[in-house]
Amino acid sequence: MDFKEINLENESLNLFSMLKNDWFLLTAGNEEKFNAMTCSWGFLGVMWNKNVVMPVVRPQRYTRELINSHDYFTISFFDKKYKKELSFCGSHSGRDMDKMSQVELTPVFMNNAVFYKEAKLTILAKKLFVNQLDETSFIDKSLLDNYKEKDFHYQYIGEIIKSYK
Repeated sequence: MDFKEINLENESLNLFSMLKNDWFLLTAGNEEKFNAMTCSWGFLGVMWNKNVVMPVVRPQRYTRELINSHDYFTISFFDKKYKKELSFCGSHSGRDMDKMSQVELTPVFMNNAVFYKEAKLTILAKKLFVNQLDETSFIDKSLLDNYKEKDFHYQYIGEIIKSYK
């Protein structure tokens, strides 16, 4: 594979724009069993003196089961031409079908994780922490409108181990 390991601190990327506008695939699992879900919410930053990424996952998502049972996960960003694939991965459950057989994305298995040949940027993270958002912690109660089913997101904090272009 032609993946180039990069240092995110040396790259001129607008990661905030990529998170918000390009979406990303959050993937967990291994060669035998993995799943990807499309996300547009998440965080990048520094915590505990480590560069971290923090995706958020609803409790009913199949990907959450796989993140819980594996030490690593990836977030992968794609060019806009893959919006159809990302839309599909976000609207179909891997619990019910083999999503990868329905999209034109090629999984790559490397460093205890799964990512995609077509990704323009992939971040490999080691899971450090998980916590579920709690209704009583919301100061701005209007945000609870995002949780009509009371299915509050789980926050996963992962240390950024490697990044690939």
